[in-house]
Amino acid sequence: MREVVVLSGKGGTGKTSIVGAFAALAQHKILADCDVDAADLHLILRPELKEKHEFWSGQTAFIDRGVCTECGLCRDVCRFQAIDNWIVDPVSCEGCGFCYHVCPVQAITMQENLAGHWFLSETRYGPLVHARLDIAQENSGKLVAMVRKQARKVAESEEASYIISDGPPGIGCPVISSLSGTDLALLVTEPSLSGIHDLERILDVCQHFGITTMVCINKYDINEDNTRRIERYCLTQGVEVAARIPFDNVITEAMVHGVPVVDYTDNGVTHELERLWKLVETRLNRKSK
Repeated sequence: MREVVVLSGKGGTGKTSIVGAFAALAQHKILADCDVDAADLHLILRPELKEKHEFWSGQTAFIDRGVCTECGLCRDVCRFQAIDNWIVDPVSCEGCGFCYHVCPVQAITMQENLAGHWFLSETRYGPLVHARLDIAQENSGKLVAMVRKQARKVAESEEASYIISDGPPGIGCPVISSLSGTDLALLVTEPSLSGIHDLERILDVCQHFGITTMVCINKYDINEDNTRRIERYCLTQGVEVAARIPFDNVITEAMVHGVPVVDYTDNGVTHELERLWKLVETRLNRKSK
């Protein structure tokens, strides 16, 4: 069983559309949406929910008014101004526990937060593990780790050959959580200045963790000078540019209809995506030997 994660370094590069295409093209796979802050793979795959589980993470302070002497020490030490009239605002509270430790009468307790949910669903392309982080909650890296853990359990029980993960944008904690320990990272970029900058950042993260990487340039023909710049940069880094996908409104049309683009039409975009999956599959199988 091999695991590939599709990352972008920034939002809006088309990685979810590519993962949706892989879902339709790959055999014997489990799908995982690791973008728990703004999950959208379900919009393409239209899953049928099978299981729903709570995700508890982080803590919020709670003041027992029956014990509190209203000395004001907790309010004075709180750097987030989360305590007003001896009531803790759960949105402002960062769960640092400072107030809990300084309270002279032990009137403050730290309570676990219901931070979100993770789901196991069935799609017409196979099982999908995905999640949703609740509003104003943190620790999305831990929820990503939970999604990956459950996806691996399902893959083992189904004897799947691949886990295909749609990773979060950026380079922060959720990205590191979705990337560490994977067999291959496919980096999707676009030929814009911000796309080039963020590709360099996410490639640095992959190299730091020793993850094998490939690059896909989406909408390569909107600025071919920047496309050549990306290719030259990848050459200096020893990274393969696996695909150059042309701009085509058919990708947006497929999203509107809620299907992967490879199931929506048969044109140059779908042919390039088919070729890209074959390259990814070959690289994954090569690593398993």
